[in-house]
Amino acid sequence: MAHPKSRISKQRKHKRRTHKKAAMPHVATCAATGEKHLQHRAYYDLDGNMYYRGKLLIKAQEEEL
Repeated sequence: MAHPKSRISKQRKHKRRTHKKAAMPHVATCAATGEKHLQHRAYYDLDGNMYYRGKLLIKAQEEEL
C-alpha cells in the first residue's frame, strides 16, 4: 500500500477544500401564477394545482361538501 511521505496538516487540507460549498438554489417567479419555485422543477400553487414552465400540468381535485 502507498503511504504519504509526510502527513498533510488539517490546516492545509481545509485550505484545499474551501471552495467546495453548496451553491444557493436559483429561485424563479412564475409569470402565470406569481409563485416562487426552484428553476426546472414542477411546483404547486396555493390551490393545489401543479405547474411547470407556466403551464398547468395537473389540476387539483375539488372536494365535495
